[in-house]
Amino acid sequence: MKSFKADYVFPVCADPIKNGIVTINDYGKIVSVSDSHPSDTKTGHIEQLKGIICPGFINTHCHLELSHLKDKIPPKGGLINFIKDIQVLRTADSEEISAAAIKADNEMYENGIVAVGDISNSNVTIPIKSKSKIYYHTFVETFSFLPAKAQQVFTKALSLLNEFKPQSCSITPHAPYSVSKELFKLIKKYSETGGNLISMHNQECDDENKLYRYRLGGFIDLYEHFGMDITYFKSQARNSLQSTVPLLTNKQDVLLVHNTCTNLKDIYFIKRFDKKIHYCFCPAANLYIENKLPKIELFVDQGFNLTLGTDSLASNNKLCILNEMRILQEKFPSLTTARLISWATENGAKYLGLDDEKGTLEAGKTPGLNLITGLDGLRITPETKVRRLA
Repeated sequence: MKSFKADYVFPVCADPIKNGIVTINDYGKIVSVSDSHPSDTKTGHIEQLKGIICPGFINTHCHLELSHLKDKIPPKGGLINFIKDIQVLRTADSEEISAAAIKADNEMYENGIVAVGDISNSNVTIPIKSKSKIYYHTFVETFSFLPAKAQQVFTKALSLLNEFKPQSCSITPHAPYSVSKELFKLIKKYSETGGNLISMHNQECDDENKLYRYRLGGFIDLYEHFGMDITYFKSQARNSLQSTVPLLTNKQDVLLVHNTCTNLKDIYFIKRFDKKIHYCFCPAANLYIENKLPKIELFVDQGFNLTLGTDSLASNNKLCILNEMRILQEKFPSLTTARLISWATENGAKYLGLDDEKGTLEAGKTPGLNLITGLDGLRITPETKVRRLA
């Protein structure tokens, strides 16, 4: 067994422990978490560490298969231009895509990430995930804003889903601006029986709301750019979230990702429905694409499960949950490190259904151990780093 002592241990499920000690066995399972060395352990050595020991991080939103696009898309160009660039650049040699994805998987592991909710549109990451030290749940993403293509797209997604099995996986809609009502209905029907975790991009830019409310904005130009005829689509007199949330299942947990333009009315709107809604924030990607952050303070203490993601290397310089926490605390100083750690660990584990094993430091669990150093008291600084202990 190994024992680690640090300035603080953050079990997450309990109050932080000053000068706490975590003991694990050779398989990474926690034997004990205490404020003194447990008398029933057989190890006499305790590794003394500076900083905070916390559970391994959960990245609830990533696109591993886009890792080869790192540094290829100019930052701060807005979501519409980002989508255009993705469509042009995402096709590459399979060896290049795989090599970049393997490197990204290793990067996440080194940055203390133990589980990932990953978006996939192809089968390229199947062998990588099967060999990874990280737990993956793959969201097979569907898109088509054209009603006539709904069944074809859904059937193709089912086929890809079967390729990912027996790995943990599900079918999910991409975003309100890229999924027709007919396709939403097919996904909802599929989700009514069995497990089918949902993760959907939500309100990443103002144009998404303009599309639904007024049938105006950049997405109209985007559809023309791609040669799509959307004359069938009528303005809804509601924004994108309020138009699409009623189309989502209430049988499955649903993660709304980004939420850059979500407001308090939207949050109250969701509360009216019997939906299992979680939120994910990816601040580095928000700044990279739109140079804008969600109004985080609106979501705090509203009763929703809040999680963190990195998005892809197409829209981020690194796949590091600590970096996402750093950005949020810098921009929203009222967010404590303890709160951010809970978003980065326990909350992500709850959403992915891993909370019986990961997310908190409790005897019998194998959550992974991270050491966070370079803090100013308990505040995250530009010098703060994370190191995987187990």
